Amino acid sequence: MATTSTLPASAPQGPAAQAPGPGPDPSPSPAPDDLRALALRHGLTVSGARPSLPVYVRQLWSRRDFIAAFATARLTAQYSQARLGQVWQVMTPLLNAAVYYAIFGVLMNAKHGVPDYVPFLLTGIFVWTFTSDTVLAGTRAISGNLGLVRALHFPRASLPISLALQQLQQLLLSLTALGVILVCCGEFPAWSWLLAVPALLCQALFNTGAALVLARLAARTPDISQLMPFVLRTWMYASGVMWSIQNLASTARFPDAVALALQCNPAAVYIDLMRFALIESYTADLLLPHVWALAAGWALLAFTGGFIWFWKAEETYGRG
Repeated sequence: MATTSTLPASAPQGPAAQAPGPGPDPSPSPAPDDLRALALRHGLTVSGARPSLPVYVRQLWSRRDFIAAFATARLTAQYSQARLGQVWQVMTPLLNAAVYYAIFGVLMNAKHGVPDYVPFLLTGIFVWTFTSDTVLAGTRAISGNLGLVRALHFPRASLPISLALQQLQQLLLSLTALGVILVCCGEFPAWSWLLAVPALLCQALFNTGAALVLARLAARTPDISQLMPFVLRTWMYASGVMWSIQNLASTARFPDAVALALQCNPAAVYIDLMRFALIESYTADLLLPHVWALAAGWALLAFTGGFIWFWKAEETYGRG
């Protein structure tokens, strides 16, 4: 009797039954750990990776010449197209002071109860302009230099720091004119004028920290640069640039907590210290207790916190 062999129904028929199946990959991809070890062995690093904070600080220090040169170049080019050139560095705050004197000093009688109102107003305008211009420059530190950020590898904090240095250089030039005006108003140089140095140092540190914070915010949300003029205008009115916060506090029109908050805001603190240093009639009883500690605290908090917060987003600047 003839016998026939049968195959299971699931077995492939014909040539496919004899074709070999796919075997193991003869050249498997290396594991990620192997690639990492290979890169480390040859000194390769991730492109654009954020360095540690101590390394970042050393990188910034090694580029101090670039920071200073960048600030000076921008200061020189700022008014290069204007006929009066660098004179506008002094004319701008003086014109603002004239407008504020007419509106607040004359029409609103803010000069009532304020001895030496013209030196009082001019000092407030010059000191406030330093803060407001530094903050505004910080909002454009990354977005205004995208070509540089994307083309070269360097610590991005160099940009807001150099812009803050530019504003400090501009203030130092303007203070020369302010000194002449104060002398014309009867405020002659005295030993107290030396107190302007630590006051300006604290303010410069605070402004740099604020510029670092705004640089990171504006890099992610460009609309902030459009909002800042309104924020700065409100801040200016709350800082006693054109009027005396102390006089407001003495009228009891606002709760003591509100008056204290206005006096403790950093812009008001630095304006008060500069007035105390430069104006003879602005005596120590018009200052808050421990005002120097408050000024140093604002400076350290803003600069240290702003620097670390900016560094944490180092690898994101110029991308997207």
